Amino acid sequence: MHPRRSVLHIALALSALAALTGCTSSAAVAPPVTGSAQLTDDDGYIPEGSSLTLDSDLPAVRRLDPALLDALRSAASAASDRGTAITIVDGWRSERYQEYLFAQAVRTYGSEQEASRWVKRGADSAHVSGKAVDIQTADAMDFLSRFGSEWGLCQTYANERWHFELLTGPGGDCPAPLADGRG
Repeated sequence: MHPRRSVLHIALALSALAALTGCTSSAAVAPPVTGSAQLTDDDGYIPEGSSLTLDSDLPAVRRLDPALLDALRSAASAASDRGTAITIVDGWRSERYQEYLFAQAVRTYGSEQEASRWVKRGADSAHVSGKAVDIQTADAMDFLSRFGSEWGLCQTYANERWHFELLTGPGGDCPAPLADGRG
């Protein structure tokens, strides 16, 4: 599930606006601190405002489930032929990073129950097992929503347009998205 704090909706809107206008940002953001250490590439951390291509050698991409990564790369090739780039803002994450995101969501939403609509706990997250990605741009989300099932890629949650998992075989029918992380 997507980890971003309460600014998530604003960030997505800005991302969509940037994609539509061709603007990009390269502002550096310090990694969040969890426990006594900062999150790093080794945790799958991708700084807010940044994204990764599917050929990145960073752990957020490299540690994705191979079948998911192959499907994403095939979809990205087809999307590119239509003028759409598929990049990710989240991929594989360490359990430590996922727990940090859940704690942030609890602070943002006021309870574990409400936070669980947006962020799963540690090992319960498909990101921790490398079986989920969060797509960066609105046009890439739209492409995968319309054509992703050709590669088995499906939007998992109705409240998270950006979150995709490999949920069917290539050419299969995607299941209806769950309402949110609670099902």
